[in-house]
Amino acid sequence: MATTPSTPATPLIPHFARALDDLRAQLGAMGRVVEERVRRAVRSLEERDAALARAVIDGDREVNEAHVAIDGRCFTLLALHQPMAGDLRTIVAGVKMASDLERIGDLAVNIAEAVLRYLPQPPVNTLPGIQRMAELATAMLHDALAAFDARDPAAAQRVLDRDDTLDEVKAKMFRECLDTIRRDSRLTESAIHLLLVSRHLERAGDHATNIAEDVIFIVTARDVRHPGSTRHPALAATD
Repeated sequence: MATTPSTPATPLIPHFARALDDLRAQLGAMGRVVEERVRRAVRSLEERDAALARAVIDGDREVNEAHVAIDGRCFTLLALHQPMAGDLRTIVAGVKMASDLERIGDLAVNIAEAVLRYLPQPPVNTLPGIQRMAELATAMLHDALAAFDARDPAAAQRVLDRDDTLDEVKAKMFRECLDTIRRDSRLTESAIHLLLVSRHLERAGDHATNIAEDVIFIVTARDVRHPGSTRHPALAATD
């Protein structure tokens, strides 16, 4: 008796490729939203704009929804297509990247909340340090996402290399705030709120470096989170 030929797997490939492209687009869109939220949170401090700070806080739902949507897409791709090698790394890293972006969104909220606590207090003249940290952190995030879009591990490495600069500016901010408190104890609360802002910006930079590490992982299968890393054997074997 003649047997009915099985349906070939190849027709699924274009659909899977489009789904991966959609995943990359979703991550890029989420990244742009998060980057802008950090910028707005810092601008609310620069402009002493409480309404803008509240808008950052109220807008957190958009980031959370994007996180849930990306996780759902990643898990669906894993379940339906059993991807291998670079495709598998993209999906696994996509879950991690969405989590890092969601955390940066939370940090933008934290900055806005610190701004609302700071605004009623006497101003402290350390704003240039905050502005410099914000420039560095948002640029690192922007460039990490660009490296992801271009699949460029060299560009991702350059993001990692800038993390020390952000840490140095944060340390300088800490010293300046301590000096302010020593000179005038009435500015203690104001300085503490700005220290919290600087801490949140430093953490945003850390999450940007996580994304850059994921880019290197996707392209090369190397886990560079720890010294002496090598290609991941299970995820690189079929490249």
